[in-house]
Amino acid sequence: MYFRMKITMRIHALCFILGIILSATSIRAEEERLWQLHAVDIQAPYAPAPMANGCIGILPQKEPFAVEHVMLNHVFDAASPHIVSRVMRGINPFCLSMKIDNKKVDTSNISDWQQTIDMRRAVHQTSFHTLEKADVSYELCALRNLPYAGLIRVTVQACKDMLLEVRSGMGIPDDYSQSSIRYREMEADGNRMYMLESDATSRLGYRRVASTSSFLFNGEQIKPMYDEATRELFFSIQLKKGETFCFSLVGSVCSSRDFFDPYNEAERQVIYAVHEGEEALMQAHYRLWDELWQGDIRIEGDDDAQRIVRFALFNLYSSCRGGSRLSIPPMGLSLQGYNGHIFWDTELWMYPPMLLLNQDIARSMLDYRFDRLPAARKKALAYGYRGAMFPWESDDSGEEATPTHALTGPFEHHITADIGIACWNYYCVTRDMRWLQREGYPLLKEIADFWTSRVTRNQDGSYSIHNVTGADEYANGVTDNAFTNGAASLALKYACQAAEICGEKVPEIWQEIGENIRILQFENGVTREHSTYKGEMIKQADANLLAYPLGLITDEYRQRQDLEYYAERIDQKDGPAMSYSVYCVQYARMGDADKAYEMFRRCYEPNLRKPFGVISETPTSNNPYFMTGAGGLLQTVLNGFCGLQITDEGIVQLPSALPSHWKRVTVTGVGSDKKTYVRER
Repeated sequence: MYFRMKITMRIHALCFILGIILSATSIRAEEERLWQLHAVDIQAPYAPAPMANGCIGILPQKEPFAVEHVMLNHVFDAASPHIVSRVMRGINPFCLSMKIDNKKVDTSNISDWQQTIDMRRAVHQTSFHTLEKADVSYELCALRNLPYAGLIRVTVQACKDMLLEVRSGMGIPDDYSQSSIRYREMEADGNRMYMLESDATSRLGYRRVASTSSFLFNGEQIKPMYDEATRELFFSIQLKKGETFCFSLVGSVCSSRDFFDPYNEAERQVIYAVHEGEEALMQAHYRLWDELWQGDIRIEGDDDAQRIVRFALFNLYSSCRGGSRLSIPPMGLSLQGYNGHIFWDTELWMYPPMLLLNQDIARSMLDYRFDRLPAARKKALAYGYRGAMFPWESDDSGEEATPTHALTGPFEHHITADIGIACWNYYCVTRDMRWLQREGYPLLKEIADFWTSRVTRNQDGSYSIHNVTGADEYANGVTDNAFTNGAASLALKYACQAAEICGEKVPEIWQEIGENIRILQFENGVTREHSTYKGEMIKQADANLLAYPLGLITDEYRQRQDLEYYAERIDQKDGPAMSYSVYCVQYARMGDADKAYEMFRRCYEPNLRKPFGVISETPTSNNPYFMTGAGGLLQTVLNGFCGLQITDEGIVQLPSALPSHWKRVTVTGVGSDKKTYVRER
């Protein structure tokens, strides 16, 4: 009897332990599921999602091994003579194709197709069965550890005896006028290298771009061949039924913007990759993404929202990198939309989430502006102003790059104030005194000097700003635009504060203007967008930005008045995704969870594209990921539902409300001290 009880107790104990193990495994599997986005129907509508590392962006498609193009960050040439600059597509070294028993693998002969984006590891996975002879899977990534390179890892499992042939080519887009492709075989420290190489000159000769690729065989002795007719590198191998064969393709793309000798650097990058080996490359890539994910957002109670919000953060992390001194264009590194130029989208929408979660990336976005301060000074001089006047659209030169037919170029001046606000917020988060003295205050001073020369003094002692385009770009040539005036007043205030901290004399005119710029109202107290505004349709939120993010309207009654008045005046067809983001933040902070959640959904749902949840710019457009919308969406959770706010004293957490079905929001890695903030129902 005793032994029977003892055995029973041991069985119960083992069952208990097994239950704990199974429960932990289930929790891990559930958590992993929230890091993944899936596609399972190759015939369904398909909006591609870029894989990027801050320097290059690779755009995979649904067809086997298809890569639409490779985008280069801030590598520009003119689209045609006398036309403004346009960001360039790179030479594509990821042109991979496969044959089985001399029949090409394509969409006509594959089944069981599926794709997964693994956000945690930053890889794009595809798998399928083909020709009833093989199961094929591959992973594509833009290597975080080699920012000018990418990797495709392929696994082929033979279901029958078969001959496998794989080819790799170079795709040269029409951004180039002169190009060449060649085969290079060399020995480096005892290793025989077989490389496909290409170089090209941009259409108008402003940039040179070079690319190199090579197969990696994980120690197997396979010698690729070069096909002179097709200019492709290829190999073939006989596989037995049940045998598994793995290989990789590594490719690099370098330009004369980043390297004096891009041709040899592209070759060096691939030689380095071959000597490192596939496993070491991928482990380094994973480690760097683990570091990025120290700054994360966790939503409990709404798995769909979790994936959508995390995907927005993934895309912003992918689009920039600390130390690059580059910023993020509206479409990131997905395509040539808006010519790859930098707008206010950076400072007002994308920068705030990065400042909270990754100060290295935020610093890079500010470095971008500081490096182009001389060009901003020249623009101010050219238009008769003092200080620095930043361009509405900036390219690598820092000069105005807006197409000449668009009035935003000469008249959308709030961009200069937006940059000043971003500077001050960086100091508030980091308390980097050395940076403030050497870069932050000099930049704020130039911005303040611009606004003192830009305003006009009225007879009553107030100040007006005439003839501008505001955030609402449907209204050109207006006076006293609400957002422009509000942003200018804050930039002047922050310049005064920075001067005091740095021990500099504060010009009295800065404070006088900052405190007396006009913010107009209708008779009922609603903020008037500009002096002649009468309720017309607006492109996007403008007057509402005074409450958030500017914080100039704090009275809840006034905020609600403004929200209710302007919400239905936004262009529902062609308005961008961000407006409802600021509405969501304000309602959440006022404790109106239902209204906040309504605005949360409105800021992305009409713009969501299958299968992965790419956010398009407008409800009617179909571009790849709109990074500006990602920034707005992240602010709804960080600044709205979680209540985070950057103040002169640093980051604080304000009261806010969660949607009724959300249990908890946890934000990790916030600020320089990597704090965790939680908001629970």
